[in-house]
Amino acid sequence: MTADFPLTAGVVSRLLVLDATGSTNADLRVRADEVTAWPHLSMIVTREQTAGRGRLDRTWVAPAGAALAVSVLLRELPTDPSLRGWIPLTAGLAMADAVATQLTGADVAVKWPNDVLVDGAKICGILAEASSDAVIVGAGVNTAMTAAQLPVATATSFAVNGAVAEEDRLLRDYVATLDRWLRALVAAGDAESCGLHAAVTARCATLGQTVRVSLPSARVLEGTATGLDAEGRLLVEADGASHPVSAGDVVHVRPA
Repeated sequence: MTADFPLTAGVVSRLLVLDATGSTNADLRVRADEVTAWPHLSMIVTREQTAGRGRLDRTWVAPAGAALAVSVLLRELPTDPSLRGWIPLTAGLAMADAVATQLTGADVAVKWPNDVLVDGAKICGILAEASSDAVIVGAGVNTAMTAAQLPVATATSFAVNGAVAEEDRLLRDYVATLDRWLRALVAAGDAESCGLHAAVTARCATLGQTVRVSLPSARVLEGTATGLDAEGRLLVEADGASHPVSAGDVVHVRPA
């Protein structure tokens, strides 16, 4: 099935296409210690994932052929661990750019920290997981999913937007852009001077919104998302102070 993705095969270091699997992230994680066999930019992709997992251990399941699940192994990482918060944001930016080239005219944006939205509805979720010396970035993209198959009313797909996803071009554009920005971040040593901070900010639909953030401590923070700091943390203005959020479940609060 690798023949289905010739463009993608041309930009990744290794490509494994599976008919079906439980989780592409889990599949790649068990291979991550094989450094020579599975180098930087190795990828696993499937059109049928039966046990996908999102943030906060949420499950992610799609009908066979209705979505793409893809995981990429990243080994060339910033030496400063504080910069690794930019990795899921970089993946979101790269996927948003790839989606936007096919859904022209739509408003394609990133919802901090890990979703890609089309006209405000979720078309892709991203989950970054660290292994011993690498980061695995998984993404699930709704491609042929019909409106009736969408898991929630706030989701969307290429099909719902009246488009047939060019899957190979989508993945090629995604991983090439992800790699380009990651290399720029590594070379610069910060997100500001390489332009990544500005690029993510421009794509981020969360900024300027009133948000409700469920923090890992079980505390809920509600305020205005004002920006991203040097580590990619979301800055939320609440109670007269700016709060940097590194992890949390973010809801855009719509006016009543």
